[in-house]
Amino acid sequence: MPTWRALRLLEHVLTGAVLSAGVASLGLARVPRPWQPALVCWWHRRLLRCLALHVSQQGTPARGALVVANHVSWLDIPVVGGTAPLCFVSKAEVRQWPVVGWMAATAGTLFMQRGAHQAAEMARCIAQQLRDGASVVIFPEGTTSDGRALRRFHARLFAAAECDGTVVQPVAIRYGHGVEPDATAPFIGDDTLLAHLWRVLRHPALAVTVTFLPPVDGAGAGRRQMADAAHAAITGQLSRQTGEAVAAEGERFGRRTAAVLARRA
Repeated sequence: MPTWRALRLLEHVLTGAVLSAGVASLGLARVPRPWQPALVCWWHRRLLRCLALHVSQQGTPARGALVVANHVSWLDIPVVGGTAPLCFVSKAEVRQWPVVGWMAATAGTLFMQRGAHQAAEMARCIAQQLRDGASVVIFPEGTTSDGRALRRFHARLFAAAECDGTVVQPVAIRYGHGVEPDATAPFIGDDTLLAHLWRVLRHPALAVTVTFLPPVDGAGAGRRQMADAAHAAITGQLSRQTGEAVAAEGERFGRRTAAVLARRA
């Protein structure tokens, strides 16, 4: 099974490379490409099928919003990107990844260097994308976590939503259905992309729930206020999902206990 998935993934990456080359050529020729966001969304969804990820979506993506998500893994990008045409902000190191970095750049990913000056410039780029009607995804923790708790949100990029009429939409990403988040999904520490990818390919059925929460109106709010509001909304959703998992586990335990007692009787 992992080998078959790996072969499907290789074919999918090669397909993406061919499509990216075509998109890049059309870009050099200044040919309009209104279909490109939908193509990227399709590529993300197909990637999830190759990896055998089972995605459950709750809520609806808002249009022209600054989409704010917690960050667990590189898998977050296809998981969220497969729900709707979205633009992503990524750390500059991803641009150097073989093949994938070039494809991400061709798809319209915005790459940000570390540093306050770069954050201010990136906020201006995001604001322009929002004014043009695009939805832009940021991961304000600045790095990945193990999925159990959120890190503090950096507020600099929220400056892009300080203009009137821009909404901030929190998005909660949770891997697994149990009380504890799935341990395979987090891409943290000194992990390498290939090693993590192989663990994902070996996973029998990696499940993830992506929840689009009600948007927060950025009008009149400062960047720190928006960051804290998004953080609280995502934290609340992840806590509810953990509570639901605890309740479901308790119900299963109750049914098993009742069945054992019935057999003994």
